[in-house]
Amino acid sequence: MSCAPFLVPRLFSVKGLVAVVTGGGTGIGLMATQALAANGAKVYIVGRRKEALDNVVKHYSDVEGKIIPLQGDVTKKDDLKRIVDQIKKEDEGIHILVNNAGIVGEVTQVGKEASGEELRDKFWEGQTYEGWENVFRTNVSSVFFTTAAFLPLLQRYTFGGDAAGKAIYDKYQTGVITISSISGLLKISQNHFAYNSSKGATIHLNRMMSQEWAHTGIRFNTIAPGMFPSEMTTTGSDDKQKSSLKGFNPKSMLIPAERAGEDEDLGGTVLYLSSRAGQYTSGVVLPVDGATLATNPSAY
Repeated sequence: MSCAPFLVPRLFSVKGLVAVVTGGGTGIGLMATQALAANGAKVYIVGRRKEALDNVVKHYSDVEGKIIPLQGDVTKKDDLKRIVDQIKKEDEGIHILVNNAGIVGEVTQVGKEASGEELRDKFWEGQTYEGWENVFRTNVSSVFFTTAAFLPLLQRYTFGGDAAGKAIYDKYQTGVITISSISGLLKISQNHFAYNSSKGATIHLNRMMSQEWAHTGIRFNTIAPGMFPSEMTTTGSDDKQKSSLKGFNPKSMLIPAERAGEDEDLGGTVLYLSSRAGQYTSGVVLPVDGATLATNPSAY
């Protein structure tokens, strides 16, 4: 065997792949979109805000691949069906689905030594059933229903599928990449119990899908990012849909790498899981967090 299969252009190539990224207009979703499109993939980006999606196309279309905006709400079945139908008009199937859409929800700050009565007052009065339901609908339920909606298109391009010839490698397995968070593994709430609980649920949901749906030939993996610039962790996005962590102190967050995550950190992980390099990987949780989980109490 020669060394040719180990060359980076072959091992990590995503050229010719068709991908769907939910929440692809900002933050981590945009990082995934850029990584895939820059390396030759055709990427459908899904989001509720048309302006954000159009801005991505405006500023990042000078790539080897292609970025196509599709407005829609992944918490609604009608929107998901419409999005799938739109993609089917252009492509027989897809190779990669990135479940990224998510929200933080209600945030309640309380002192570490608060009494039971103080905790009751803060959380009973400060949070709502509706708030929790909205977080779980977006962060968990939408991952399940989005994945279910795209299973037929994913299976078409996996090995053994009726359009498997569109795969870029022999025995190629398509993949679902779910963006969770280290917040789903840390043993602290970080002031948002609902969000952290939902991200823990998302991680386990992916584990169940990887086991129960393994027979489809589709891979299911989770990325658990640490601190990255996004609309969740900052005040918003600039005119190029990018966020900035100005004044961020990594030492206050106990991040051994002493910095926040950068676009390449997240993008490189997505490329690994989408390419030949990650073909034998399924059912895993990959923290991309500068060793935060390694040095803080967690369930990882």
